Amino acid sequence: MWNILNKSMMFCQMMFGLSFYGVMVVLTRFFLEELGYSEADTMMVVGAFSSIGPLFAIAGGFIADKFLGAYRSLTIAYGAFATGYLLLVLGASTVNVPLSLVGIALASYARGLMSPSYPSLYKRTFATEEDFENGYPVNYSVNNVGALLGQYLFPLFVLTVGFNGSFLLSTLLAVLAFATLILFNKRLVKVGAEIDQAPVGAKNWLSFMFLSIGMVGLVFFMFSNMDIGQNIVYAIGAAAILYFVSLMVKANKSAALKMGTILIMVVITTCFFVYYGQMMTSMTMVAINTMRGDLFGVIPIAPEASMAMNPLWCIVAGPVITMTFSRLEKRGIHFSTATKIGFAFILTAIAFGLLTAAVMGVGEEVVIRAEVFLLVHFFQAFAEVIVGSLVVAFILSVAPKQIENFSVSLFSVAIALSGIVGAVFSTSIALEKGQVITQEIARTVYGEYFQLLSVLAVVMVGVAFLSSVVIRKMLAKANEHNRVEELIEV
Repeated sequence: MWNILNKSMMFCQMMFGLSFYGVMVVLTRFFLEELGYSEADTMMVVGAFSSIGPLFAIAGGFIADKFLGAYRSLTIAYGAFATGYLLLVLGASTVNVPLSLVGIALASYARGLMSPSYPSLYKRTFATEEDFENGYPVNYSVNNVGALLGQYLFPLFVLTVGFNGSFLLSTLLAVLAFATLILFNKRLVKVGAEIDQAPVGAKNWLSFMFLSIGMVGLVFFMFSNMDIGQNIVYAIGAAAILYFVSLMVKANKSAALKMGTILIMVVITTCFFVYYGQMMTSMTMVAINTMRGDLFGVIPIAPEASMAMNPLWCIVAGPVITMTFSRLEKRGIHFSTATKIGFAFILTAIAFGLLTAAVMGVGEEVVIRAEVFLLVHFFQAFAEVIVGSLVVAFILSVAPKQIENFSVSLFSVAIALSGIVGAVFSTSIALEKGQVITQEIARTVYGEYFQLLSVLAVVMVGVAFLSSVVIRKMLAKANEHNRVEELIEV
């Protein structure tokens, strides 16, 4: 199952996790302390940084399908990551807000270019569909090895080399991934789709360049004007879904039903990632304001690095989930992807229920131990791996081949929409600059917020299980129509 190509791509994925999440984990303090942003504005920017990139996977999917192919798109994406991080180095060195925003705008666009290209090319490095589906959760864990190291170590690096030194390290890591893709150029192109193997004309290169410049400019504008920016996210997300619906209407009955299941999956995935987005916004802000002490009394951890606990558990969760479902399937027990998402929402409800209990029970000193966040992230990480790894595999299994990359980009659209919605929700717990947190504020502001999220997670369990029934029936009808269409052709 494993070979030098998928291993090299997983190395790139690890470098992405290490560099991207290393930048993300220090952005909160960078904007709060270096650039002078308020809590509310900081949560919106950091939430947007985690979500706007996936939104531009729409453009990334279109570029990979129509202009460049997955391999070229992926390689250029890593080059753009390195350039964006370098601009962040300059922005941090000069305390320059516009330069810093251009840097995160370019990195966000690069993430959008990478998101649909990576899984489609990675899939082609495996011999069979089954090998890919079993291997993708492991790839997810590899990504989280990088995310864990980045989120834990970078806040410590800031103490010694500053923000500009940390951003420079991310630049070097992105360059390593870029060089790896160049090194394996011929072999990756060989297993790629036809468009990867065909030369790219001048017209396509020019179209790509103009589209990219426009996209980066748009992202910069969105970061600079978040009130307008969030509405742009909603508009682009809606436009992408409507375009997908238009393709569905034009497709034959079998393909249309399968595409309909993708839309249902996008909706419940969007709801799930509202919870995932809390890790970068509300949960990080609460950790900064309340988390004190070393983990188990011996492991030093910065409050903003609490989100590093998520990839720690994700590393464990990937192999565990793969083995669990594989063993169940060998025994004839098969769960649909939507049912598995229902299981994920159960874990999410437990996670936010525990966080609610911790905040409601906080003492007068308003301190929550690091072990509490570790336990919360345990349940949420297992839920994340289920959704993050299996939904993409589901989309690839039912999407028409000619719009495969664009269909995968809808998963990123779900992340983008949920990230902005989650960030907007999170601003409801933002404190004013200089406001001292008290036991009463913690319970009424933080506690009631997480309590509401816990209740809604329970509701989503039922929605996911109901969706499972609907999707199963739609796929059964799609297969029936497909058989009829094949008979008619014969």
